Amino acid sequence: MSLRARLLLTLGLTLALLWGVAAAWLLNDLQKTFVATLDQRLAQSARMVAGLVHQLPEEVWEQSMMTTLAIPPIEGLACQVHSPHGEVIARTHANMDSVLAPGQRGHTYRQEGDTTWRVFTYERGGLAITTADRMDERTMLLNGVVRVAVVPFVVALTGSLIALWVGIWRGLAPLSRLRESLASRHPEALAPVATYGVPKEIKPLIDTLNSLLIRVQQTLVREQRFTNDAAHELRTPLTAIKTHLQVAQRAEGPTAQEALKYAEAGVVRLAHTLDQLLTLARVEGRMRFDDGEPSEVAQVVELAVADSAAAQGQCQWPEVLPQVYLAMPRELAITALRNLVDNALHHGPRGAPITLMAEQTHSDITFTVHDQGPGVDEETLAQLTQRFWRASKQQGSGLGLAIVAAIAERFGGDVRFENAKAGGFYAHLTIPTVSPL
Repeated sequence: MSLRARLLLTLGLTLALLWGVAAAWLLNDLQKTFVATLDQRLAQSARMVAGLVHQLPEEVWEQSMMTTLAIPPIEGLACQVHSPHGEVIARTHANMDSVLAPGQRGHTYRQEGDTTWRVFTYERGGLAITTADRMDERTMLLNGVVRVAVVPFVVALTGSLIALWVGIWRGLAPLSRLRESLASRHPEALAPVATYGVPKEIKPLIDTLNSLLIRVQQTLVREQRFTNDAAHELRTPLTAIKTHLQVAQRAEGPTAQEALKYAEAGVVRLAHTLDQLLTLARVEGRMRFDDGEPSEVAQVVELAVADSAAAQGQCQWPEVLPQVYLAMPRELAITALRNLVDNALHHGPRGAPITLMAEQTHSDITFTVHDQGPGVDEETLAQLTQRFWRASKQQGSGLGLAIVAAIAERFGGDVRFENAKAGGFYAHLTIPTVSPL
């Protein structure tokens, strides 16, 4: 069921129910008041007749002993006066003795043929006065009053339902326009949806949609970048491998062995580049890396150095490291630190030692990798984390420092580089920490 139909059904039924209950309540109260008013009119008529009869002159009383007085009839009412001895001394209708006969005081119903009467009997000074109303006339009068009262309710309810339908239709029109706008969009159009002129209730929805479109666009850009990078960076080693294999097929002896050696080196480089590309794509995406293992500083340092290309004892670090845990999955912390160590090994003097330090602050820890290389100029410092940028064209894939920067950015860290004044090069990796488990 659509939102418009649901609102119309819910609000329409609620409105009809409330109006119906109000109308029933009003009609019930109106009927009770109507009956009470007519009964009161009967009683007042009887009392009025009693007062008039007691004020009649004596000659009228003497005349009433011989003949029954005729009381001018009141429209819709019948009346009859009985003496203390039971004789009829005055009446409005001569053919209603059974209906107007004295009986129990107060209001009652009496039946004559097919006609029901509402009768009131009143006694005063020995006189019994009986008044009566026809129930069919009362019913006709009540129906007329009810009709007059119900028609405005029906008109108001109908108008309210129409106004409700128009209001909901116009109120939900922005949603319909938004749906039509999205349906008519080109599949590749990921520009944000305009929020100008939309109701404030819909604006958060559009803002959330725009945020989703931005994330989708970023994902597509990352996928396209990965595809372009893979196509560009893998073409060269594949071509080199193919060339060396062709040489190996045509040559024999040492030449073939050397070609196969170069081909194997190309395969290693190709695998390394592909692994770096996949790691960078995973880090820049939203893939989860947390395997539940605590990311302790000492363990991260030990595993990062062990995974790097450093020879035994070439990388030195303090014996005592901060006893804290990194707010980063252990796998990524090891990868980032290993890449910094490998970068120091590639760009420092061959076989020269490198130093790894860890300095803790209030809420984070900074790893510093120091090599004995010549350093870089200021212009190069700003390009170190760019993809496929290499300080030396013969070494590396150009992705190691880009991966470090992506890991640091994803988890609220930072990576920066500087030339040491006393010689060498510094790489600083700052990672947030968490309390020990």
